[in-house]
Amino acid sequence: MVTSSDTDGDSIGSPLDGVKVLAVEQMQSLPFATQLLARLGAEVVKVEHPVRGDLGRSSLPAVNDLSGNQIGATFIRNNLCKKSIGIDLKHEAGQHLFKQLVPKFDVVAENFKAGTMETFGLDYSSLSSIDESLIYLSISGFGHDSSSPYVDWPAFAPIAEAMSGLYTFNRTPDEELKVSPAGALGDTGTGLFAVIAILAALRHRETTGEGQYIDLAMFDSMIAFADIVPNYFSMGRDPRIQSSLINHSFTIVKGEIVIQIGREHQFKRFAELLGKEEWLNDPRFSSRDGWVRNLEELRETIHQWAGDHAPIEVCGRLADAGIAAAPVFTAEDIIGDPHIKSRNMLVEIPTQTGDAALAAGNPIKMAGVQDGADTPPPSLGENTNDILTSELRMPLDEIEDLRKSGVIR
Repeated sequence: MVTSSDTDGDSIGSPLDGVKVLAVEQMQSLPFATQLLARLGAEVVKVEHPVRGDLGRSSLPAVNDLSGNQIGATFIRNNLCKKSIGIDLKHEAGQHLFKQLVPKFDVVAENFKAGTMETFGLDYSSLSSIDESLIYLSISGFGHDSSSPYVDWPAFAPIAEAMSGLYTFNRTPDEELKVSPAGALGDTGTGLFAVIAILAALRHRETTGEGQYIDLAMFDSMIAFADIVPNYFSMGRDPRIQSSLINHSFTIVKGEIVIQIGREHQFKRFAELLGKEEWLNDPRFSSRDGWVRNLEELRETIHQWAGDHAPIEVCGRLADAGIAAAPVFTAEDIIGDPHIKSRNMLVEIPTQTGDAALAAGNPIKMAGVQDGADTPPPSLGENTNDILTSELRMPLDEIEDLRKSGVIR
């Protein structure tokens, strides 16, 4: 596989160079998407309330950046490589300023509660009359279609996750429900669909000259991620019951590992590796359901076979036999992992204390495209003057008047 580090002499720049995004965004779903676009070369200007800023700034845990500003974990993870402009969109002058900026950008994106941008006169129907080629993306919990009974509900990631069926999958009746088992999947998963939709709309405009309105619901996105739940149910299987394959954790002396075996030829290799060839003629293990019914015997065998070897060594031996297995990593394991280091998958963000905060790197590796230098999250309104002077040729005295009136940061 070719990675960015393999192509130092053949750099072709960033694939989204020249694309400009004006993002009215909060927390994670849209910020995650626009950060990915920024890492691919797009210029992303983040529009924030001039006093409160993005709600993610006040999340916990938090650190102080090099300027002494407190920044929360949610904001740190989702706002690298961006610019910030502070505009009060409730203010008529702020709405006018936003409309002036719109024709300078390819994409306008927002993730307020459905209908909020319409109250500001900044929804797609209002702005497309200014720029017919505008691509406009909205992310909300349940979309902007008034036929949804949930259209007025506020939503964060676990709301969409819970309604998708994810929390019932593989959950035994006596097991306590665990909220957010995969972090903010409702946000990041929706953010990925947002990136796909924007790229598709840019391609559509390239071929037709037409703009596009994109209406993304977090609930819809999680239905796509949890597709196995209604699918299994429709085929007569209770999705709460563990599926007919080995897809479980195994405790060994020095930690935990996960193994997945779903086909007979894989189970054959597994039995042979463990020195348990007799399983292959044992009626108890003659079916996939049988594997799962006799899971405790498999666990005892794995525990003995692994001995006091480290999880990474045990999984290496399983992998050599063609069996999919993985150690259950802790945060410390991830930070020290050679794969993570070789693919630049952790970014250090300097803080006032000198201890760097860590955020995930760019997982998209393209031949000829270098991993860019991730600039730290911007201070609130950090780029307001630069953007207004460069994009609108606004005189400094006019900018100062807007600032004094509270319209901008």
